[in-house]
Amino acid sequence: MTTNDPTSRRLEEVLHRDIPLTRDMGVKVVSWHNHSLRLHLPLEPNVNHKSTLFGGSLYCGAVLAGWGWLYLRLQAAGINDGHIVIQEGQINYPLPVTRDGWAICDAPDDAVWDRFLKMYQRRGRARLSLNTRIVAEGSKQSAVEFVGQYVLHR
Repeated sequence: MTTNDPTSRRLEEVLHRDIPLTRDMGVKVVSWHNHSLRLHLPLEPNVNHKSTLFGGSLYCGAVLAGWGWLYLRLQAAGINDGHIVIQEGQINYPLPVTRDGWAICDAPDDAVWDRFLKMYQRRGRARLSLNTRIVAEGSKQSAVEFVGQYVLHR
């Protein structure tokens, strides 16, 4: 499952190079469209003793979707002098994931994004809260809901 989109391929290369765990997890960047990022989390390398996606892998997938979303938005805005870190995260696991999963991060409101950019440009540090969800393949129902607080700093 490889994307033909050069932006998605570039992000996947960055993830696999800078966060080697993503290779072992089999994380693939599926799409970057209309400021929505979609990652593929295969069941097989992330399976637990209950034959579902391991909670730690789900957490990593959720964090990575937010991190990747922010990385791509910053690249598009011409900002590449900062470091992205996850500061805090809250996660819920309402449903087990018994098949491959899709981690999805959509854009926050434009006003929130604009404030974030202005704060970073003014102070060299800014925080952004991003929502990620994970759905099982073939489902639209959120099996995982994540809110992450990301920090960008020089």
